[in-house]
Amino acid sequence: MDCLQSHRVEMLSLAVALIAVGAGTAYYFYIHKKPKGCLDPEIFKEFKLVKRTELSHNVAKFTFALPTPDSVLGLPIGQHMSCRGKDSLGEEVVKPYTPTTLDSDIGYFELVIKMYPQGRMSHHFREMCVGEYLAVKGPKGRFKYQPGQVRAFGMIAGGTGITPMFQVTRAILDNPRDMTNVCLIYANVTCEDILLKDELDDLARSFPDRFSVYYVLNQPPEGWSGGVGYVSKEMIQAHCPSPSSDIQILRCGPPPMNKAMAAHLNELGYTPQMQFQF
Repeated sequence: MDCLQSHRVEMLSLAVALIAVGAGTAYYFYIHKKPKGCLDPEIFKEFKLVKRTELSHNVAKFTFALPTPDSVLGLPIGQHMSCRGKDSLGEEVVKPYTPTTLDSDIGYFELVIKMYPQGRMSHHFREMCVGEYLAVKGPKGRFKYQPGQVRAFGMIAGGTGITPMFQVTRAILDNPRDMTNVCLIYANVTCEDILLKDELDDLARSFPDRFSVYYVLNQPPEGWSGGVGYVSKEMIQAHCPSPSSDIQILRCGPPPMNKAMAAHLNELGYTPQMQFQF
């Protein structure tokens, strides 16, 4: 009897130990699965530029290190952050930017920046060298994405307005449980102005049934097979999902383009609930 009781005590002790180990392991994975982000919505934090890659004469990709190799930025999908710098006169300027990376890219974040000749923040990035720091705060923005919230997204982007579209698209396609379809219309002046073209084309090849991109140029080269001129109602009808309660059209571009696209969408029967402007 004493032997049996002793055996039961040993088994109970082992069970308690296993439960403790299991709980500890579960807690470990819980806290490490969702590490705290590095951003603060109220306070600017500085991040070191560790790599600068020139993509064209006025576009560069800036890679910034996070505090540790395991750190995440902590930016929700579809939101942006405020970046602070100085213009050519030495005056402070703050402008919103959307990284092209996600929180699955740990230890760093990237910004693809088009530097305009007269742009105040463009001057800051144009002069920025590896080893210098960028002041950032966030997250900011009204868009909050949840996997499966719509059946399909139509996206209309112009110029640098591609960055939030790319971020959302990549998050959707990187998630094997997210079956949302994405149809993108991307407008620019020339071929050289198309940002992230290689990445967009790679996504279209990798997910032919889930993602499509239609390029529109004002000044197309000879033999161009995409759209020509400005984005029209006919282009939207051909390349975006039809009006429905389970779709949404996202748009981001220069103010005149946003205004024109809103008018097109309204005329095509897309309700305000079916539209979102970054």
